Amino acid sequence: MAQKPGSYSGKDIQVLEGLEAVRKRPSMYIGSTGPKGLHHLVYEVVDNSVDEALAGYCNRIDVVIHNDGSVTVTDNGRGIPVDNVPKYKKPAVEVVLTILHAGGKFGGEGYKVSGGLHGVGVSVVNALSTRLDVEVKLGGKIYTQSYDHGKPVAPLKMGGSTKTTGTAVTFWADGTILETTNYDYDTLASHLRETAFLNKNIRITLTDERELEPRKDEFRYEGGINDFVKYLIGSKETINSKPIYFEQTGEEGSVEVSMQWNTGYSETVLAFANNINTHEGGTHLDGFKNALTRTINDYSRRNGILKEKDENLSGEDIREGLVAVISVKLSDPQFEGQTKTKLGNTEFRGFVQQIVTQGLAEYLEEHPKPARAIVSKSAQAAKARAAARKARELTRRKGLLESSTLPGKLADCSIKDAAFSEIYLVEGDSAGGSAKQARDRSFQAILPLRGKILNVERAGLNRALASEEIQNMITAFGTSVAEEFDLSAARYHKVIIMTDADVDGSHIRCLILTLFYRYMREMIEAGYVYIAQPPLFKISHGKTVKYAYSDIELQQELAKLPETTKYGIQRYKGLGEMNPEQLWDTTMDPTRRTLLQVTIDDALAAEEAFSNLMGSEVEPRKEFIQRRARDVRFLDI
Repeated sequence: MAQKPGSYSGKDIQVLEGLEAVRKRPSMYIGSTGPKGLHHLVYEVVDNSVDEALAGYCNRIDVVIHNDGSVTVTDNGRGIPVDNVPKYKKPAVEVVLTILHAGGKFGGEGYKVSGGLHGVGVSVVNALSTRLDVEVKLGGKIYTQSYDHGKPVAPLKMGGSTKTTGTAVTFWADGTILETTNYDYDTLASHLRETAFLNKNIRITLTDERELEPRKDEFRYEGGINDFVKYLIGSKETINSKPIYFEQTGEEGSVEVSMQWNTGYSETVLAFANNINTHEGGTHLDGFKNALTRTINDYSRRNGILKEKDENLSGEDIREGLVAVISVKLSDPQFEGQTKTKLGNTEFRGFVQQIVTQGLAEYLEEHPKPARAIVSKSAQAAKARAAARKARELTRRKGLLESSTLPGKLADCSIKDAAFSEIYLVEGDSAGGSAKQARDRSFQAILPLRGKILNVERAGLNRALASEEIQNMITAFGTSVAEEFDLSAARYHKVIIMTDADVDGSHIRCLILTLFYRYMREMIEAGYVYIAQPPLFKISHGKTVKYAYSDIELQQELAKLPETTKYGIQRYKGLGEMNPEQLWDTTMDPTRRTLLQVTIDDALAAEEAFSNLMGSEVEPRKEFIQRRARDVRFLDI
């Protein structure tokens, strides 16, 4: 056997000391080095403050984005301890900021409930920052210390006097490790709002000093998750006028549940464990669903609403139109996987099931009118589901949902391996024609869409299947839809939504995302759905052409030009304004394009925005426009 080059001995073993492991493999600790990872740094610091609130010592958290790109998180908790940790002979605050898995969450009396259970949060933030400043108010004194790339610049310093307690952390994210250091206000606001909902009466403020007139929001909800449910329902017509709420504390921990039905077709059930959004569910969600299905059916049988010959209502039927939030808090959570997205504590299945069964049964008996309305809604959902099943069978017999009969408008790719294939959903026949000419036929498929697709949020699956545009998409994807969805049958592992950079384009994108979110959610969860980023501007000077994808990029490109240079700027209002070569160079070439991967959070935000803008209620739309007016740069007339 031939000797392979290289060696593997003791001298080849690398030991990364301190926080070097974080800088070497940042994605292991914050998920990614893109925008998601950047914002995760803020969440980690905020989580420490929230843990203080859960322990009963903090009721205010302030987050500020500064002009220089730094972020400060301040709370009025107890303050990180400053006395020495015997083992390290260093102040506790320095140990927490420089050593992984150091904190008060691994036993002892520091925290009984916390979200940041891996104990790597604030030390990871320090490791991924060019600079970090910490200020601790404790025992009547103010202590400060600064860090350079995770290492202390000088020993902890004791300064002036104070009558308050708390911690302030300011950090500058490292742009040499992270792909971006530009924080998105709305992304942070959404996360902080959610945190405030889950922790009633905590006041959280967010301030953005990067604008001429600083932007500021305050989040504080006395109603807690009841207010969360009302926020999620928005302007939709409700069936039970007030959320159904119950809570209980036991040896296992505490459970809070709030639920309310609306006349829509969609289900929104969010489950949290120690403030962590458990996207993949877990035992607490299983217990909730089991109790909900059994209790509604028992009530229906007991009151003669369901007859002996009638089948039980399914869980999906009962949850149609339901908005619910389940929040559990426990001292020793067991999360499946490092992402902490599925709760594994088996004792919580029975605990939650018992609480929901008892609380919901009492509500139904004490409120007969909304109870019957809820059962009636579920029965209608069962009939609609049966009708949708018949519609699917009919369309299948016609060959409309079979992958062997692909839509005539689809320009398919030659590669049959889904892992290497991608499909562009393109707004309009004109842009679709350009995309067909621009594409690489070997792995890129094009499906032009004619105008705005049906809003499945309000139409339901039965009507959706009658829509030609939706049928074309389902057929092209090969996955079928709803309860018959099969991810393994996907013909493409990249579905790219490519629409114009205007209001109509955003609307179409929103409608498509709502279709995915409601009936093909697994595509989003698998990371198959993307949004193309066409350029907004073309800058021409002489024979040189540059493209800018935002106002900021435009200014950066213009700043590079000599003052005497004559240049022209073209703002693209639509994909059709680009010829095939330009479309390939800017939006479709894998080596140069920018794609945004869609997550469940993105789809939920899109659905919320669409509901506000296109709903029947005027007030949410008015509020949305007033809040966003300051961000308008170009208005298409």
